[in-house]
Amino acid sequence: MLGRPDGARCSPYENEEDQGVGITGGPFLLVVLLILPFVGSLLSICLLNTTSRRLPAGLAGLTTLAALLLTASVYPAVSDGGVVRYSVAWLPQLGLDFSLRMDGFAWIFSMLVTAIGLLVVLYARYYMSEQDLVPRFFSFLLAFMGAMLGIVISGNVILLSVFWEMTSISSFLLISYWHNTAAARDGARMALTVTGIGGFCLLIGLLLLGKIVGSYDLDKILGSGDVIRSHALYVPALIFILLGALTKSAQFPFHFWLPNAMAAPTPVSAFLHSATMVKAGVFLLARFYPALSGTWEWFWILGAAGMITLLLGAYFAMFQQDMKGLLAYSTISHLGLITTLLSLGSPLATVAAIFHMLNHATFKASLFMAAGIIDHETGTRDMRRLSGLFRFMPFTATLAIVASAAMAGVPLLNGFLSKEMFFAEAVETHADSILDRILPYVATLASAFSVAYSIRFIHSVFFGPPAMDLPIEHPHEPPRWMRFPIELLVVLCLIVGIIPALSIGPFLKTAVIGVLGSDTPEYSLAIWHGVNLPLIMSLIALVAGTAIFLALKDYFARCEDGPPLLRRLRGQRIFERILVEVSWHWARIAEQRLGTRKLQPQLRWVVIMGFAAGLVPLYLRGFQSRPLEISGVDPVFAILWTIGICLAIGTAYLAKYHRLAALVMLGGVGLIVCTTFVWLSAPDLAITQLLVEIVTTVLILLGLRWLPKRTEGFGEAMTLRARFRRFRDLALAVVCGIAMSFMAYAVMTTPVPDAIATYFLENAYSEGGGRNVVNVILVDFRGFDTLGEIAVLGVVALTVYALLRRFRPAADSMDMPEQQQIQNRFDEERPERSAGDTVRDYLLIPSVIMQWMFPVIITLAVYIFMRGHDLPGGGFSAGLTLSIAFLLQYLAGGTRWAEDRIRILPLRWMGAGLLTAVLTGAGAWILGYPFLTSHSRYIELPLIGKMPAASALLFDLGVFSLVVGSTVLILVALAHQSIRINRLRAIDAAKSEER
Repeated sequence: MLGRPDGARCSPYENEEDQGVGITGGPFLLVVLLILPFVGSLLSICLLNTTSRRLPAGLAGLTTLAALLLTASVYPAVSDGGVVRYSVAWLPQLGLDFSLRMDGFAWIFSMLVTAIGLLVVLYARYYMSEQDLVPRFFSFLLAFMGAMLGIVISGNVILLSVFWEMTSISSFLLISYWHNTAAARDGARMALTVTGIGGFCLLIGLLLLGKIVGSYDLDKILGSGDVIRSHALYVPALIFILLGALTKSAQFPFHFWLPNAMAAPTPVSAFLHSATMVKAGVFLLARFYPALSGTWEWFWILGAAGMITLLLGAYFAMFQQDMKGLLAYSTISHLGLITTLLSLGSPLATVAAIFHMLNHATFKASLFMAAGIIDHETGTRDMRRLSGLFRFMPFTATLAIVASAAMAGVPLLNGFLSKEMFFAEAVETHADSILDRILPYVATLASAFSVAYSIRFIHSVFFGPPAMDLPIEHPHEPPRWMRFPIELLVVLCLIVGIIPALSIGPFLKTAVIGVLGSDTPEYSLAIWHGVNLPLIMSLIALVAGTAIFLALKDYFARCEDGPPLLRRLRGQRIFERILVEVSWHWARIAEQRLGTRKLQPQLRWVVIMGFAAGLVPLYLRGFQSRPLEISGVDPVFAILWTIGICLAIGTAYLAKYHRLAALVMLGGVGLIVCTTFVWLSAPDLAITQLLVEIVTTVLILLGLRWLPKRTEGFGEAMTLRARFRRFRDLALAVVCGIAMSFMAYAVMTTPVPDAIATYFLENAYSEGGGRNVVNVILVDFRGFDTLGEIAVLGVVALTVYALLRRFRPAADSMDMPEQQQIQNRFDEERPERSAGDTVRDYLLIPSVIMQWMFPVIITLAVYIFMRGHDLPGGGFSAGLTLSIAFLLQYLAGGTRWAEDRIRILPLRWMGAGLLTAVLTGAGAWILGYPFLTSHSRYIELPLIGKMPAASALLFDLGVFSLVVGSTVLILVALAHQSIRINRLRAIDAAKSEER
């Protein structure tokens, strides 16, 4: 039966006593454990200039060893069902906390990740060549490890989803490490696409789970199994979560991406197949087993996918010619076995699934490393070219034979024990369905295939006559320490297979209790259970697998790479067809219908979508308004806005033909708005508006030169089509303007509780330590919004810079002004003059004034920044002010003159600003407060006196730095267009002279 006879499920998290205990003596170790691999990854990037393999490998090895020791030290706290927790409030109002959680199951997986990670690092030290960029490889590998640890120990499901996507990104970087090959690029793209889509589905499923339970906390979700299974959203949530797990673990029909990931370096393949990435899917299934299992939907979806994958993967593995391809399909098959066990809803099946996860990690990691050694020493992975390597590499061959026997389920090896447990569960009745009835036959047939491809791997590579056409003529044993990881793993296969209860028993029990809690069944790890049906099934599989190999041995040696009957059924081909259909046909149709290179139609769509986005909520939800009371109109204010309206109309009318005049009028509109803010007692907004107007006007002015000239003259008769287009745009502008007026009216007349404004006014000083309520809101009360806004600003600046780097000015763009051309011809007679002297002679008086203004504006920026918490100002305004100082230097002396005298590194400004803002928010965690909680006090400084010293000042410093960097980055991108166009013109002139 699925679950209890009465339909209820006993969750190990229902009662407080079953949840384990929060350990106070070491939860912070979880934070260190999580951060450690990422710190090592960043440090490894700093070693990019070295060509040595020892230093990056040593750094990665020490980092991984430290993570392994930290994980091992937590065992006493989780061995008896305990749970180590560490939680810091992040967005408590939304139920989002930075929560880490380690129970026995998370501990055993963390040990798996760190231990095999350490062996992979040691192996990669000898595998990677000095021609490879080794520091980058170890940086990606450590980031991959950190992302996997994040999945394992996340205590909040949204945090789990974040790390889930990080594994997809880091695996993409690792698979495409040798990006000069098409196979690596294609395999990485396929893996990222499939697992990325699955990750998006997983996020949807986790959000639905959070809605059902009312919390994103993992403990609460695991303890709410009955609530989840009885909810109407259970099936949608289950489907989305299973899509995430099945795509990550390469289960049918998403199995095709994993064999194509074999283009990665072999250390990556060993790590990915044994302890990370593909194991994340089955880890997730086991993790959510208490909350989601026990229903027909769980059984049918997982059971069908698992059985098909188990059989199909084993069948495909027999006919692969690439060693890593064979091992990849065998991984798919074994993951199908684990998925099938978890689908049964039986506690004993769950024990078998967890046990096989551990066993599979040991023999599969050793087999991939052995395959890498063979490839490293012979130059090929094609089993049709390999033969008789036992006489050249006896130690490596012996190790690979033992690991292959464990994969085949030979007695006295660890794979045999978990396979026996699988057979024992396969013959039990869990549900009265066709899947349950055919499971014993599917399990036996798949095991026979497993024996066949294991024997084929051993026979083809190590026995037979010596190979004569190897790329490397004299293969030999690898260095001692390159072989050591395989030796250790194979020894573990033997120890677990011979004395399982003493070796793995306590640790397996710890892991099982972490999943099943009080539902943990009695099970035996004895080698001999007598002659029973599972043993008979094992013997049948061994005999049948040997017979299959003997019958098809000759066919294996000459067949194409792929199984008969299903050779044409290739998931890669189907995937590529779908991509072509989507990216070429559908996207091309959408581009033809909606896309254009003209700016005006694109803006038209933006305006229409904005209009719909504002109108639809008002139409669906409605609004409550009250009459707008007009107390009187000041004639001066009315005249001011009349001028502003006229300027706006003039901007729209002249923009087509007189860009400079339109820009001047647009600046006038901005000044009218600025004056309005002053009139309405909003000095903060007025300062910001004024500074934004200055910066944007100058930047747009710099960009006007590179626009193509207008061929139509002002006042010419317009064609009928042009008239229609202009009237259409006019109608759209009028409609959207009226809509915006209506929305403004709705906002101003909708009753709003006075408590919102009153709260900020009353608590700005006491809670935020500042009298400037606007700035306190930005850097304290709504600091998270500000953090998101400056991040968007940085992304926009990087996008503009990237686009302008590829931009080539139009052939008919504006040339240098005539006066400046005359000055240049005059300067040709005086070659000792610099390029900046030309600009300063052309704009002599303004350039001198602008240069003198540089220190004055810097002082003003510091003043605006320091006063921002109590008076109008702040980081954003100060950043714009300092950006104006740099703008003036470019205008005064030109690009080359300014950059010869002022070293500006805008990317570092941006990075330092964002990092400062994030670290300021994270600093509150140390004291146990939510993210971005600020602290304020006043300090007494000599000569200056009492001065506010709120921690929000550091956050504001990050805003200041990022604004400066973003603005100057756009400035640099625009300014360098003049250098580029002069270089291109010089090249064209030289070519003309040669002709």
